[in-house]
This record gives sequence, structure tokens and C-alpha cells, in this order.
Amino acid sequence: MSKTAYIYVPAPSKKNLEIGLNRGLWGWKSPTLDRATGRPDVQSLNVGDYLVLAHIGPQARVPAGGWANATLKRVIVTQITRPYFQDTTEVWPDDTYPERIGIDILADEANVTGLVLGDQAAEALRLSANKQGSALVYPGTAALAQFATDLPTTGESDQHPQLPNEPETVTHRGADSALVEVLVRREQSKLRKRMLSGADTFTCALCGRDFPVRFIRAAHIKRRSQASREERLQMSNIMPACLLGCDELFEHGYVYVTDTGHVAVSDKAGEHPALKEAADPIAGNSVGGYSEHRAQFFAWHRSNIVQ
Repeated sequence: MSKTAYIYVPAPSKKNLEIGLNRGLWGWKSPTLDRATGRPDVQSLNVGDYLVLAHIGPQARVPAGGWANATLKRVIVTQITRPYFQDTTEVWPDDTYPERIGIDILADEANVTGLVLGDQAAEALRLSANKQGSALVYPGTAALAQFATDLPTTGESDQHPQLPNEPETVTHRGADSALVEVLVRREQSKLRKRMLSGADTFTCALCGRDFPVRFIRAAHIKRRSQASREERLQMSNIMPACLLGCDELFEHGYVYVTDTGHVAVSDKAGEHPALKEAADPIAGNSVGGYSEHRAQFFAWHRSNIVQ
């Protein structure tokens, strides 16, 4: 059974929080984990478990349940990518924090209320705030799943269909797989909303056809699973691709974008006549929005997906 850990990050640690998120790491000073079951709790976290980081909340010195109606400025849901390890390599500027775990961001939400968090999570974060950022670990993911369900919508759920190949990084099965998918789709929806900017129709970058926005996906050029946190959120790594073929053809490397900004058909498409038939009509098209900023991501796609 997967586990969920909760950690509170106080306001003065904002810089450390950003560094940790960008590096895919979280760490503790040894004395923090020396208390009670701090170290065994962190050591119990495995790859695929969840870590929830909350930043800037109310006064923590309140009775149990005192954060039920609180608002936390930021809540970040991450998944463990590397279990507990010790390392003294410099990451944070103010201290070493040698006791570490590897993390990957699934969701980053602002102004989250205790009502949305749920009683268990809100209380765990209050306790963590009183224990200098120790991790409070609970079995299961029910509270986290409820949190994902209760988050306010991004305003687009009725504008586009389910995306069959999103996300490409889900490796777990069952309920945990569904939880990851919900959170990653939420990130995708936010990026898509930024890209569309309220438009009713949008142009596919590859085929050049205009579609109602429900048929346009905000596709990562460099796959989300292999992009850094910064790369995932850069609009230069996002391309509008239609769901009537272009998205899938690009995703799986049957078409790619050359260093001159034109669509080309890969040799892979020749192995399947129907795919080549679908890809050939867009060969040679100028790619909408091609720029030097996007070129690096298209180069990654050519080297890692097409080849």
C-alpha cells in the first residue's frame, strides 16, 4: 500500500523550497529526524509514495484540529522518485540538509483551504509545523485522492475530451495510477488554458488546420517525464497539436520537426502503411510558432523519440 507524507515549510524557507523543487530533492537536518520516529518514518517512504509540501500557513500553536478552516498559501503534491539517502553535496545555500529523498512534482496549488485538504492532511501539516518540518506519514492515499477531487476546477473540464495518451509517465496501476493521472491532467489543463488565452478555435502547429479548442491539446515537445520542473512549465515547450492525428503522430515519433522548422516523416512511419498515409500529407509544413526557444525541445524530440 502506498503512503502519504506531509511536511510544512515555513515562510523563511521559501528559497530552499524553490531550490528543492527545481532539483527534485527534499532534505532535513539530522537533528530534525533524530526526534521520535522521524528517521524511520522517512526511511519507510518508497518510490511511488507521495509527499505533500505546504508553505505558509497560520499560527501552528493551536489545539488539534485548529487548521480545519485555515488557508495555506501553497500546497505541492509530489511523488517519491528516490527513497531516503544521505548526501552532503551542496544544494541549499544555508545548510547541508544531508538526509534526503528524491521527489517529482505532480501538482502545485495556491491558497488551499483546510476544507479542501481534509482533516487528516490539515492536522498532519499543523503537527509538522510544530515539529520543525518533520514528515507525518500515513498509510494509503485516500485523503490525497479526496484532495485532488475537491480542488476547484481549472475552468476547462467541459471544453475538451479525455486525452488518451496523457500522462506518459504513469507506471503504477489501480487507484494510485488514477491519482497521478488526475493531478498531471490538472497541470496539463492549466498549461492549455494559458496557451488558448480564451480562444474558441485554435490552429494545430503541425497540420495548420483550425479546430474548435476541444480538439487541441497542449502537447509537451520534450516529454513531461524527462523534462525538468522549469521545462515542464515553459510555454516554449508547449505546442498546440490536434487530436485528429497530429498529437499521436508526434508523440510517438512518426513525425518530427526539423532544425529549419518544418514537419518531416520519420522512417518509423514507413513500417506501418496506414501511419505513413496519415503522416505524408503534413510533410514539409512550416510549424506554427517555431522559434529558437522551441528549437532545443524539438531537437530533444528528434534525438530521443524519433531515433
